[in-house]
Amino acid sequence: MPQIWMTYGELAALLGCEADDARIQSAQRSLDRKKSRDGLTRVKLDVLWMAKFCAAVRDADPILDQAICDLQQLHLEMNREASGIVRPTRMAR
Repeated sequence: MPQIWMTYGELAALLGCEADDARIQSAQRSLDRKKSRDGLTRVKLDVLWMAKFCAAVRDADPILDQAICDLQQLHLEMNREASGIVRPTRMAR
């Protein structure tokens, strides 16, 4: 499963609160935290906050989101077509 790590400032922007409130909320949710090489602490988003993040990204650029959906649909169709291809079997020697 993919992981999304955010600083308290980034998380605060996502949640619409102050960085200190984001820190408190992440501690209450017992989320994993780690200090990065840049000295900032990052929080690993749980499933609910990850969904909120994905929704925010989708809402930010609807054209890009549509392009991603179109590519995913094309990928599914190509897989369906590829699964219908009969591959030659190897002959026993």
